[in-house]
Amino acid sequence: MLKKCVSTCPAWGKYKLLLFSLFDGYVRMFLRGRPVTMHVPDQQKGTYSLDQKVALPDHKLKLQWVYGYRGRDCRSNLYLLPTGEIVYFNASVVVLYNTEEQQQRHYLGHNDDVKCLSVHPDMVTIATGQVAGNSKDGKLLAPHVRVWDSVSLNTLHVLGMGVFDRAVTCVAFSKSNGGTFLCAVDDANDHILSVWNWQKEKQLAEVKCSNDSVLAAVFHPMDTNLIVTCGKSHINFWTMEGNTLTKRQGLFEKHEKPKYVLCVAFAENGDAITGDSSGNLYIWAKGGTRISQVVSGAHEGGIFSVCVLKDGTMVSGGGKDRKVVLWDHDYRKKATMEVGESFGPVRALADGKPGELFVGTTKNAIIRAAFPDTLTPIVQGHTDELWGLDIHPTMEQFVTCSQDKQVHLWDAHSHQPLWSKTIEVRKIFVDEDGVKD
Repeated sequence: MLKKCVSTCPAWGKYKLLLFSLFDGYVRMFLRGRPVTMHVPDQQKGTYSLDQKVALPDHKLKLQWVYGYRGRDCRSNLYLLPTGEIVYFNASVVVLYNTEEQQQRHYLGHNDDVKCLSVHPDMVTIATGQVAGNSKDGKLLAPHVRVWDSVSLNTLHVLGMGVFDRAVTCVAFSKSNGGTFLCAVDDANDHILSVWNWQKEKQLAEVKCSNDSVLAAVFHPMDTNLIVTCGKSHINFWTMEGNTLTKRQGLFEKHEKPKYVLCVAFAENGDAITGDSSGNLYIWAKGGTRISQVVSGAHEGGIFSVCVLKDGTMVSGGGKDRKVVLWDHDYRKKATMEVGESFGPVRALADGKPGELFVGTTKNAIIRAAFPDTLTPIVQGHTDELWGLDIHPTMEQFVTCSQDKQVHLWDAHSHQPLWSKTIEVRKIFVDEDGVKD
């Protein structure tokens, strides 16, 4: 028996279709266009009715802890703040996590998934960009950038409402002029690069960036009017004059042109450093478009992140080889450590306290690391949609399962997994006679 009804509950928004299957014992509702299936407890299956009306609860939920980190498909989204908190995002929440005190704070200004993050030179102001989404009543929500205060968690400015098309996938503050400008890349067909005076909420310039994917966009730390973008088969150097952005393409000349330029950072002397999908590091002389130095085969497979440390040395993070490599000022290898296979390839690197760094991975984990071989996981999560959750009846534990085939048992106090198991799912086919294969 399948029963349908339309709800006008204010907590869900108007006209939400509900389905109740008495035979299977589940209720399915559609929230923001997506089906959500909830199984009725065994003791209530016989008496449950969609027609029963109950009052809304007197209490409201408050977000206490966010498990996991979005490293699977995002870049440059992990930083250490002067407060001792690391800042990153997961879904529509930006997390500020003090790993010493085991406390989280949350910025909740976004109404759909956050895809990029940048920290202002003042190390207090933060910009985050989000995707287009759907409201509770089914209306489209515009992608935009929010600039906010990481101490008070107050929103300071909102940029790009009605300007961005699909999703803001790159965002960065300028450095040399005190962070007055902010650049952003829209994940539309033309991947529009725009520059804003964020305090005035005014767009200064925009230009079609590339037909291909753009993976990073950053201001040069010594030149307010120079922006570097990179992505599929390209690195571009943009000069801003007034409201015009002029492009100069990076020239690979005799060097191998990679399929993707995956990341870019800047050395102390202003040289740009890129890591690519072929595992090479290219150094681009300050202000120029030509390669001045090459480190071939720095990693086996792609280099997803490059981070210049406070002392001027550099670390790079590999995809296929899952290695974090420390390089000296002359790009000579000093030390290497390898992230465990269960945590996945390196996605993001962030300078930490002296002697430490933080590593974000594509399997949505964050690791505190120190050379030569200290790797301590501090954040772990699933890598695909969460499909199941249940709490222990007497202990502070709960279990989750996901489309990633992982089952995790979590300690609700430490927020760490007690154990994890991979479940190989076997498809079962039933023929016309009801015989399973």
